[in-house]
Amino acid sequence: VQLQASGGGLVQAGDSLSLSCQASGRTGVMGWFRRAPGKEREFVVSTNLNSARTYYANSVEGRFTISKDNAKNAIYLQMNNLKPEDTAVYYCAAASRPFASMRAYYSAGNYVYWGQGTLVTVSS
Repeated sequence: VQLQASGGGLVQAGDSLSLSCQASGRTGVMGWFRRAPGKEREFVVSTNLNSARTYYANSVEGRFTISKDNAKNAIYLQMNNLKPEDTAVYYCAAASRPFASMRAYYSAGNYVYWGQGTLVTVSS
């Protein structure tokens, strides 16, 4: 499975931006991680494509919304009220099968497929 991410760009604090990720085949879980300059990769959001299970990082909950189109094997991330600390390269990630535990969604090591990354820059 290949993941093609798109979107991203340069915006000002308080603005909105959306990202898209298209998978070339069926997946069970899709989500987003990000890596800010000089920092470790961190979990952003993930969703089970076959259920309502969706998990957000505390730092983005209430501002970011993930949606999915199972027919297209795609997910979309709507990012509102962006902050300078949201500046990062955002990576789409996917796994073939749904995870058994909530904790598994948060761990990058459980995702087999990764997109190329798309840069989001939020200026203050």
